[in-house]
Amino acid sequence: MAMLNYDVFEAFKAAGVPDDKARKAAEALSGAVEAAEVATIRTDVADLKSTVRLHTLMIVAVFALNVAILVRLLIPA
Repeated sequence: MAMLNYDVFEAFKAAGVPDDKARKAAEALSGAVEAAEVATIRTDVADLKSTVRLHTLMIVAVFALNVAILVRLLIPA
């Protein structure tokens, strides 16, 4: 169940909406806001995951180049 936003609930009551309908509308609005926040957080996490993957790939590439340089220097051709 969504958390009730009392400011919205009070605004509905002040507008003359019955208590039960005002409570349901405030809960629905709070649930919609909560869902939007979760979607934003998921998008941010997906962006972070892609950045970490890119950085991992870059680190592996640098490590491979360092190994290639060491092999070239230590093993005479």
